[in-house]
Amino acid sequence: METLVFQDLDFNQTLVEDHLYFEQHVDGFGIAVAVLYLVVCVLGLAGNLLVIVVILKLDKMSSSTTVYIFNLSLADGLFMIGLPFIASQNFQNHWMFGDTACKAVMVLDGINQFTSVFCLTVMSVDRCMALLEPFRLARWRTPRCAKIISLFLWFFSLLTILPMALHFSADGGLCIPDSISDSWWLGVLSYTFVLGFALPYTVMLASYTAMLITMRSGRLTAMNQESARLEQQMTKMVVAVVVMFGACWLPFYTFNFYSLYHGGLALTLARAFELVVLLSYSWSCANPILYACLSDSFRRHFRSLLCPVAKSSPSMQCNTERSDLTESGRDVTTQA
Repeated sequence: METLVFQDLDFNQTLVEDHLYFEQHVDGFGIAVAVLYLVVCVLGLAGNLLVIVVILKLDKMSSSTTVYIFNLSLADGLFMIGLPFIASQNFQNHWMFGDTACKAVMVLDGINQFTSVFCLTVMSVDRCMALLEPFRLARWRTPRCAKIISLFLWFFSLLTILPMALHFSADGGLCIPDSISDSWWLGVLSYTFVLGFALPYTVMLASYTAMLITMRSGRLTAMNQESARLEQQMTKMVVAVVVMFGACWLPFYTFNFYSLYHGGLALTLARAFELVVLLSYSWSCANPILYACLSDSFRRHFRSLLCPVAKSSPSMQCNTERSDLTESGRDVTTQA
């Protein structure tokens, strides 16, 4: 799916018919939202690109967790590419890129949105396996196995989204489905909500609960102190990403279902919906920030990568960071 783009565009069509708001009003709020879209896009692209480079250059996908993080960041980064197109249509109430670009953006955004959610789900299960049965399930948590699973997730996302994405066209001046009815709209909403949010999030919460019970039971005391600390740190990072996912996407789905039963939308609600759409995109932008804040390994990796381009005093601090990175090069592998 691309839940966001699919539902957002359909909802914009409703706004056009009911209010002609976006067509007639380009005020300070619209400009501010457009700027926020741009900021999220730039930060999302830069942050996820940094994560990808760090994993490829410094970690080299040495664990199952970093393989999933790599694919999550790749999907999130590619997801940002569609944001300027969506922001342009929202701002101008007109699709100016042609019918082919409409279908391409829908397919691209759909694949990346689904893959992002699926990767986060599998990563939560992977973390749960690492804490519950670290030795018995180790053969399912190798980088090779994680890469095969990731390839399957990309392919499954394509199969999931393709039937809906190809129904989009820009013939009417907006990139929307060829035909819209209440039953079709309800079907799309239900399909995307269940497959792109409800089921994955249920699995994430179940994994989170199992991890929390394991961490509180003291089972990590069997590990040495440093390994236990790294396991807890990586697990908390994944849990934070899961919580952020729910906080960013649940309001979006709530607004969309609400729109089914309220044909006439107040200006305040229309503006609030724009912010909710922005919030859902912000999740992909927030993940690299969470990695940097909650993982010592990623933080050291980021510093090691960015340090050489710093203008100030090249020497001691950079060398120290590289030394720390070398000494703890096993961190990300151990964590996963």
